[in-house]
Amino acid sequence: MATYLVTGASGQLGRLVIAQLAELVPLDSIIALVRTEKARAAYAAEGITARLADYENPANLRAALAGVDRMLLISSSEVGRRAPQHANVIAAAREAGVGFIAYTSILNAETGGMALAEEHLATEDALRDSGLPFAILRNGWYSENITGTAAQALSIGQHFGAAGAGRFATASRADYAEAAARVLAGKGHEGKTYELGGDEGFTLAEYASILSELAGRRIAYVDMPEAAYRDALVGAGLPAAFAAVLADSDAKAAKGALATNSHDLSRLIGHPTTPIRKTLQAVLG
Repeated sequence: MATYLVTGASGQLGRLVIAQLAELVPLDSIIALVRTEKARAAYAAEGITARLADYENPANLRAALAGVDRMLLISSSEVGRRAPQHANVIAAAREAGVGFIAYTSILNAETGGMALAEEHLATEDALRDSGLPFAILRNGWYSENITGTAAQALSIGQHFGAAGAGRFATASRADYAEAAARVLAGKGHEGKTYELGGDEGFTLAEYASILSELAGRRIAYVDMPEAAYRDALVGAGLPAAFAAVLADSDAKAAKGALATNSHDLSRLIGHPTTPIRKTLQAVLG
């Protein structure tokens, strides 16, 4: 029986991938890689094996990946440390004899010019150099990245950004998780790069219009220069480096970095992606 390991399994995406994977393969073939004993115990209570390891610790990574056939490498949340952390995981996978790695990269990594893409591209290169069979899942923006600020937008009557008329091909986090689970459990994905995004794109002005309709009052989209948006995010309490990355992402989205017409995502999951309206309705209750 093949074994399937998901890294970052206690994160928002990882938990969803594990749930989807449990519908595709035997429960006792799934391994969740987590960083805390609390997370390990939570999975054990669900009947799922969990192993403790950290992307920064090559030795315990090697031990944790022993006996694994297929692995999903979910990108680290530590922007600026991702490339070396992912390199540790890939090296450990090679030494442990893992047979396949799927990796969550970012949409249009080679062409979008986003600052966030740099470490993803470095990881893609590391996978190619590893000699291991792999697939690259270039995830677009999660709809939740945008709808997560809906409460703030409703409180002030404005949604801020720096994306101009750029389109966002978002999908729900659950859609991306389902695609990852299907690639991990399936066959024929070796050597493939998937550009993953929602079936229908929208501008932030169109998003504000949908929010207005659902809320029953007008929410305006306020477009700002990248630097001004970055400063506004810092003023709202975000760390300067993270604010700069978010502002850069919006500015690159204005040029098409987060749009796609590939429909790779809906093909992988076998049904249409979740519209932004539906995700927003769930947020608004």
